[in-house]
Amino acid sequence: MTAPAVDYSSYRPQHFLWQLDRQIGRVTLNRPERKNPLTFDSYAELRDLFRGLAVAHDVKAIVISGAGGNFCSGGDVHEIIGPLTKRDAEGLLAFTRMTGDLVRAMRDCPQPIVAAVEGVCAGAGAILAMASDFRFATPAAKTAFLFVRVGLAGCDMSACAMLPRLIGLGRASELLYTGRAMSSEEGLAWGFFNRVVPADRFLNEALALAGEIASGPTFAHAMTKRMLTKEWTLSLEEALEAEAQAQAICMGTRDFQRAYEAFANKRRPEFKGD
Repeated sequence: MTAPAVDYSSYRPQHFLWQLDRQIGRVTLNRPERKNPLTFDSYAELRDLFRGLAVAHDVKAIVISGAGGNFCSGGDVHEIIGPLTKRDAEGLLAFTRMTGDLVRAMRDCPQPIVAAVEGVCAGAGAILAMASDFRFATPAAKTAFLFVRVGLAGCDMSACAMLPRLIGLGRASELLYTGRAMSSEEGLAWGFFNRVVPADRFLNEALALAGEIASGPTFAHAMTKRMLTKEWTLSLEEALEAEAQAQAICMGTRDFQRAYEAFANKRRPEFKGD
């Protein structure tokens, strides 16, 4: 059954801030006194948001950031890690599956996601950045996949699958085995960050990119995002066939016709996502 559409102009989450402006949805993690950690409830609410965006026609791109000069410090020590030590095996698996569902929802949602990272970006916060489509950072940003620091493996929320694809196996191994912080300079050189921008304008640049995406062909952007994820496990022959079918579908859209007509008339196309 298809989920009902949600009017995201009036969406009011309980565990983070939301703003919709010019078809850009802004998620702001808002516990600045604790460097914006996640809780059981905020994990679930973020997951539900990204799932719901699949049927949100008024949202074309997403920017996720943190309040108070930090992105996200990961799972809250007192509200998540402490209670987890008291759960049985079934309860622990339910939690790890739920956090994995957040990553799945981020990758499955059709809108491209821009992570605007400053200050602390650690644990699950680093995963949120990793699972986004673009990552901007300030020079002072520190990103750490620090699961090993609390006695856990680096294989958390798809880190062992996604991080090597972004920065290479050797670099990912170093970060996941040691838990050390990756500087913004390293992240840029390694391909984790798309841009490193001074703090006084980095959020504006992230919003500018989101605005550029929002003005583009929405259906085609969603197809690109879907294929970037789905083709990880395909052979070259399978990928060529999958892309042939995907592009043929895009060629049947009105946006493709609009782009041709605009080109023929020497004007900029106005995409409408159909």
